[in-house]
Parts: sequence; structure tokens; C-alpha cells
Amino acid sequence: MNDGITELVGRRPVTFGRRKVTPRACVADSKRHLRAFLSEVLEDLGFVTCECASADELRTVLATELPDVILLGVAADGIEPGRFLEILVREAFAGRVLAVGARESIIVKAVRQVGEEYGLAMLPPLTTPFAAETLRERVAMLLPDEPAPSPAVHVGEALHAGWLELWYQPKIDARTLVRSGAEALVRMRHPTWGVVPPAYFIPEPHDPHFRGLSEFVIDRAVQDWHYLLEQQSPVDLSINLPASYLSEPQAVRDLCRRVPTHPAFGGLTVEIDSEEAIREVDLLTEVAREVGLHNIGLSIDNLGTNWPSLMGLDRIPFVKLKADRQFVTGSGSDRLKRTVCRHIVELAQGFGARAVAQGVESRADLVAANELGFDLVQGFLFGKPMPLKKFARSALTRTVMGEA
Repeated sequence: MNDGITELVGRRPVTFGRRKVTPRACVADSKRHLRAFLSEVLEDLGFVTCECASADELRTVLATELPDVILLGVAADGIEPGRFLEILVREAFAGRVLAVGARESIIVKAVRQVGEEYGLAMLPPLTTPFAAETLRERVAMLLPDEPAPSPAVHVGEALHAGWLELWYQPKIDARTLVRSGAEALVRMRHPTWGVVPPAYFIPEPHDPHFRGLSEFVIDRAVQDWHYLLEQQSPVDLSINLPASYLSEPQAVRDLCRRVPTHPAFGGLTVEIDSEEAIREVDLLTEVAREVGLHNIGLSIDNLGTNWPSLMGLDRIPFVKLKADRQFVTGSGSDRLKRTVCRHIVELAQGFGARAVAQGVESRADLVAANELGFDLVQGFLFGKPMPLKKFARSALTRTVMGEA
């Protein structure tokens, strides 16, 4: 296994301590499903990831991606680990190497031993099956001490470069615990900073790029809906749009034109932040009439202590009222939170709308949401937002409470 690397003894990697930037990892394995699984776990830990299935691909990764750690899949019927180690030594790889393979595998032990002999910084092997926390422990020294600073990237650049994508969080029927839809949440996958949450790149309401971002969300959600249909897991989607976008008649017509006409399409919900929704209720009433003919409904998002603003209305244009997470999380033991949630549910019932609780993070939150009468729930208890393909797999392979 060590042919060709004997002459390179003595090239030891540069060691480093804890970092303050997003770490990068490469998953080297011949099996595509294993690469995808390990990459997902690493991304959840905060890594920027890439994959390679052959020694030639590894050379390219080392030259272009500059990974901090290589996860080297080791299996009797998989890649030849000696070839990979040889390349790492020849390229004087200064990062860490983590062998991944079956428990008690002689090959896994040999890979670590040979790697150490030839100067590679080998981490204790990761044996399968493993827990995500075990992987975290192996790579803990690479995780940043503090969150990476906000990347200096404007949303216009992200749109042009194709760095934006939609992640999906399931919505659950509060009574049956059956998946009843999903909310699409925009994320930036920056080449340096990795996955960046929207707080770092969403433009101000009157930024001209907000229209481009809105159109991206609509188009990508429709594309993703078709993908989910192909994967035998069609789902009713919710997207977030500003009321200012819907104030343009042409934008509303374009939205109606873009929704799927497929018979399996169950509808699209457009969520609008509560402050904007309340302020623009007259405009949104007109919009609701038009989009309703195309199986599109409007929803108020992040409704909280501003709920009394809706009390004086005879009717509302919203099919759902969504309680802000800060009033749902912990509502079982907090009297004020519970009171706000109860009023939102009563308001929804009075207007014939559905009440949605976001921020359900524990079973106590779920019990409270049921007792209060919410129709739908979403939150970390049922799953964090996840990339499209991971969401599609979860829809096919997991029960709802299995995601908890």
C-alpha cells in the first residue's frame, strides 16, 4: 500500500490550532451515497465541503479547494487508499486526514499507521456506524471559535454568481403529525464562507435587487416542486415575498403564470411579514383575489403582539396566520407567550384561516400548540431547514417523529 511514497518521509504538515474562519473538508470515497451523507453531516457542523471519487479528482481538489481535512473512505471494495495517501504526501498536504471505515477493519488501522509513518496528520479513525457527535469530536480542532464575520457579498453578486438556493423545513399537521407542506427558505452557498443564513445578505426592502431575489425564489421553488414530484414526494410549498413586490401588477401576473398547472399541484402559499402585511392589507386584499384563482394563498408571517391590529377588520385576505417563533418556543411554561398564541389562534378561527405555530422545538411546545388549537406546526422538533435533495430523501425515508 505504501509503494512510491517511501522517498517522501520527513515532509511533515504544518499544524494549526483553532480557527476563526469557515473550515473546508473533502470527502474522498468511491460510493456516491456515502460521499453525500458525510458531506451533509459536515455541512451541518459548519464546513464548506467538496467531494472526490478518484485519485485524479483528489489532485484537482488539493490544488483548487485547499481543504483543511480529508475524509478518506476505506472499504474492501472501494478506493485504493494507498494511492490517495501517496498523492497527499507528494502534494505535502498540511491538513488533517480522517479514515472512515468499518469497526475492527484491518485496512482502516493500516491506513492510519502508514499515514502517520509518512508524515500525514492522521486523526483517530471514524468507524461505522457513527453518530454525528462522534464526527464533531474528531474534527473539533477545525471548528471556529466564533461565527465567521458577515461576508462582504451583496445579494446582486450572489444572484449573478448562482450562489443562492432554497432550503426546506417541513410543516406538520398538529393533530395527525403528518407532513402537510414545507417552507422554502433562501440560503447562500458562498465559495469561501459556506452556507450563509439570510440575515447576512437579504437586502433592504427598497433595494432594487429585492425584485431579482423574489423572482429567484419563485422560479426556484417551482423547479424544486417539479423535482420533488419526480422523487415521488410532491409537497405544498410556502415562499416568503415582500408586499412591495406584490404591489406591482406585472409581478402578480408573472407569479400566477409561473405556478405549476400539474394536477398534483396542491397550491402555493406566499408568506408576508406581519408588519408589512398589516400595513398593506388593502393592497393585499386585491392581490389575494387575483392569485386565489391560480391556487395561491397569502399568509401572515411572524405575527406576535401586533395581532390586535387585525381585530377591527371585517375580513382578511390571508389563508394562514403564523405565530412568531419567540411566542411559540416555551409557550407551555410562559403565561405571556401562551396568551399571545391563544389570541392568534382565536383570530385565525374567527376569520376562517389556519393557525400556524413556528418555533416548535420540544415536545412541550408541541403539547402547548395542540392545546391552544394550532392547525399546523413547524420547528426543530420536526427537522431543521435542509437542502432540497436531503429534504426529498427525508420525505421518502423518515416518519415525521423520526425527524425529531
